[in-house]
Amino acid sequence: MQPITVGVRDAKINLSKLLKMVQQGSEIILTDRGRPVGKIVPIKTESLPLLVRIKHLEDQGVIEPPSGKGQKKIPPPIPLLKSMAQRFLQEDREDAER
Repeated sequence: MQPITVGVRDAKINLSKLLKMVQQGSEIILTDRGRPVGKIVPIKTESLPLLVRIKHLEDQGVIEPPSGKGQKKIPPPIPLLKSMAQRFLQEDREDAER
């Protein structure tokens, strides 16, 4: 996609419109008196928080939001003493090597 060049004054006036274009994947190059001074680019989805990425997938229709019906609650994790989990993991790895 070809970047769009916009002057600072026009960017101030049309910021909402430009941001919608960026959300759709466009890049905007900002100019001041014809000289490029900055760029507005979409954020990579992997750098967004998990809840924002999930919401984005729901909005795209890739996944469905939870309905609340028939959902199973995940039990809380079993508490372990310090380093016990590491010890279990090491023992498991040693058993797998044998």
